[in-house]
Amino acid sequence: MAAWVALLLLVVAGLVLMLRPDAGAIAGFDPSDFAVLMAGLALLIFIGSSLIGSYRGRAGEAVRDMLTWAVVALALVAGYSYRDRLLIIGHQVLGELLPPGSVLRADTQSEGERSVKFRRRPDGTYVVPAEANGVSVKMLVDTGASWVVLTAEDGRRMGFDLDDLRYTVPVNTANGTIYAASVRLRTLTVGKISISNVDALVAKRGPLRENLLGLSFLNRLSGFDFSNGYLTMRKI
Repeated sequence: MAAWVALLLLVVAGLVLMLRPDAGAIAGFDPSDFAVLMAGLALLIFIGSSLIGSYRGRAGEAVRDMLTWAVVALALVAGYSYRDRLLIIGHQVLGELLPPGSVLRADTQSEGERSVKFRRRPDGTYVVPAEANGVSVKMLVDTGASWVVLTAEDGRRMGFDLDDLRYTVPVNTANGTIYAASVRLRTLTVGKISISNVDALVAKRGPLRENLLGLSFLNRLSGFDFSNGYLTMRKI
């Protein structure tokens, strides 16, 4: 019986669409919206009647299942409506679970722009994974350093001949002044951000134990900021 009702509804809807005197709205609906509404209503009648028949004599179970599906549908609608906020919360939770210095996010913020986000270490510093001249390294973000500064060992790994370098540039560190040599990195990549021909220094063998990510890289970004325990880098 329900199938015939659904079919009759579709036939009536089709006749209304074909025989209407003008191309205007039908009962306040655009013709395409009216067609979709009638098709959905017919489908609902057909499926609903089948479900009612399968639950005959089990009213309590029918009500329970209907409530369950209603809750699921409401959760899906709410999740879609608040998807942007949920993504932000998800990033924050993930940032707390990942080790400090892990890449938290690498995505497109606007047309042509990339960003990466890192969590602060317990000591208040930011150490990020990077790749220089194809060599994976860790770098301490230092906005007080004018240059990217590499340890002697990592500079050697990147292909620089330490004995041929001229260590004439003084670099102030927490352990005092050290001397470094000017070099140029073919590429320096942090997360999804890659910059070519980056001016850098290779420190003379000595007290420098961490590579420094200084302004010769940071100033070539489209922006970077420190907020709520996170460092965000952006590049167009």
